Amino acid sequence: MDARQLRHFVTVAETLHFGRAAQRLSMTQPPLSQSIRALEDELGARLFVRTRRSVALSAFGEQWLPHVRAVLQGHDALGATARRLLAGELGRLEISFVSTADYSVLPELVRRFREGHPEVELALTEATSDVQIASLLDGRGDVGIILPDGQESMPGTLRYRRLESEPLVAAVPEAWLEQRRLVPTRARLARSDVVASPLVLFPRHVAPLFYDKVVAYCSASGGQVAIAQHAIQMQTIVSLVSAGMGIALVPASLRRLARSGVRYLDLQDAPSLEMGMVWRADRMSPVLDNFLRMAGAPA
Repeated sequence: MDARQLRHFVTVAETLHFGRAAQRLSMTQPPLSQSIRALEDELGARLFVRTRRSVALSAFGEQWLPHVRAVLQGHDALGATARRLLAGELGRLEISFVSTADYSVLPELVRRFREGHPEVELALTEATSDVQIASLLDGRGDVGIILPDGQESMPGTLRYRRLESEPLVAAVPEAWLEQRRLVPTRARLARSDVVASPLVLFPRHVAPLFYDKVVAYCSASGGQVAIAQHAIQMQTIVSLVSAGMGIALVPASLRRLARSGVRYLDLQDAPSLEMGMVWRADRMSPVLDNFLRMAGAPA
């Protein structure tokens, strides 16, 4: 059966008259009768009870009619759905992000995109930068929010655009402050205080540029960097600071991550950390194109 036959059935069911149904369908009555008969033969059941004076829906035809109408409504909507998909008004967008983005650029990007494209399904996944890049190169996901590794170009067909750059601050245990008699609201941590303290830090392979900035900042004063613990999630790093494992240099937006026993201090000569978006230029979709345009990135 095809959509044409189904429309014939619905029209006859609405008029209960083959002549008027044929007129509405801009066809003659014999082909319409043949179409209904062929449909009934295919179904193996009668759709109408016919007499010389009347046409009525059979019990089966009456039960089948709402299902046919639903199918035809979906069929009629296919063109509009296709146009909306091509315009990026419908579809799915998979966004991966580093944990630091959750406290800086991600909430605003998601809010703005959902306001403009409320019917696009968003799938958000937290992952480190190296995992995001590997996934995109493997054809998984649409766009990532990463900490770049300092290389001049992205591998393969990946494209990158900077979103923001923010200074690093020190996350320190409250007990550490008390030992040094520092006032949290006034203190600006000296580089020498950072070097003299054990650090909690990302492993280098997870965020090379971040790692190198922290090491370079400490090494500039001639001291040796003492790494007490590595962790790959920013929440874990701050938790380890709260437990007194050491201090950590984190993006300033992490001040939004309130944790008992942790204070955030500005740094003297604070280095900055860049964050940006990465995507595959050869796997563009209308939804991704709209997201990049909203974020100010050329596709």
